[in-house]
Amino acid sequence: MLEIQLAFLFCAEKTGQEQQGLPRKPLCNMTFEDFENYSYFYDLPEEDESPQSSLSIAHIISLFFYSVAFLLGVPGNAIVIWFMGFKWEKSVSTLWFLNLAIADFIFVLFLPLYITYVAMGFHWPFGKWLCKMNSFIALLNMFASVFFLTFISLDRYVRLVHPVFSYKYRTVKNTLVLSGVIWMSAAIIGGPALYFRDTATVLNNVTICYNNFHVHDRELILLTHHILIWVRLAFGYLFPLVTMVICYSLLIVKVKRRTVLTSSRLFWTITAVVVAFFVCWTPYHIFSIVELSAHHDEKLHDLLQDGIPLSTGLGFINSCLNPILYVLISKKFQAQVKSTVSEVLKLALWEMSRSGTVSEQLWSSDNAPVHYCETAQ
Repeated sequence: MLEIQLAFLFCAEKTGQEQQGLPRKPLCNMTFEDFENYSYFYDLPEEDESPQSSLSIAHIISLFFYSVAFLLGVPGNAIVIWFMGFKWEKSVSTLWFLNLAIADFIFVLFLPLYITYVAMGFHWPFGKWLCKMNSFIALLNMFASVFFLTFISLDRYVRLVHPVFSYKYRTVKNTLVLSGVIWMSAAIIGGPALYFRDTATVLNNVTICYNNFHVHDRELILLTHHILIWVRLAFGYLFPLVTMVICYSLLIVKVKRRTVLTSSRLFWTITAVVVAFFVCWTPYHIFSIVELSAHHDEKLHDLLQDGIPLSTGLGFINSCLNPILYVLISKKFQAQVKSTVSEVLKLALWEMSRSGTVSEQLWSSDNAPVHYCETAQ
């Protein structure tokens, strides 16, 4: 998951109309965002031009998406971490879902920065290092989430199709080792954000968080941008998608007793989580591909102005969906939630009753008549 809505201002290349001496629409000051905002400056705007002073409807809707993701994602993922990390017995399956919840939880904690950034008209007041960390955490979340989903699918395939191998190697210890490798891989692939992310002050003292490629050659800037986009698309979407499709296809073909496969609550939980991820993130990756061709097409700029913030908002909603899916599908999770809520309510009522009893006792003692006993002097 990656940085969002990070504005950048640039002047587009001269269009054919300008070359023919015809007036062209101003493309300077157009605000665009991409997921991690691997943005770039072609030129800075003229002094008499100013950034957009009001948010578009698409950005307002995206703000709503971010807020929902934060408000539901923080408590939802915290509950999942509590149950799977501290309440339930450790197993291979719970460890996979625990790591998935940790990735989402870390990300949603940073969402207030995104919300503030967009709400302030794409002004970044948090400094360079939070600019870097914000983008890195978003990338880390996206890659870690999709990698864990991929291994959850592989784990399901190995368990059902290769039971002997599964019995020998499918252990909690090996799962912990693989989880560490996944986190390191996600951090390495998302690492460029820590180097390239930077801040710059443009017009009206507006500070933006953008990708500074540290070169002035336009072709090299575009090449670097394209490489980063394709790496993100390949590792964060295409390879995992192909792997999961192959796993589930082989499961359907090789597992003869289909009821064993489809009657399992775990199967439907995994399926729902995987489908939710790709439904939420597919639009964004489509717009990422479109963005690669947007440098020479004004109409694509107009499309991206609405498409990128909306698709990014949809992608970020995914970070709060998994706990909801667990509650809807998993009977064990439902039972644990009900049990925990019941325990909390009982404790709260008990404390209230105790508080009331103590208060009554104190009131009685304060208002009780005082009896003086005469004693021999």
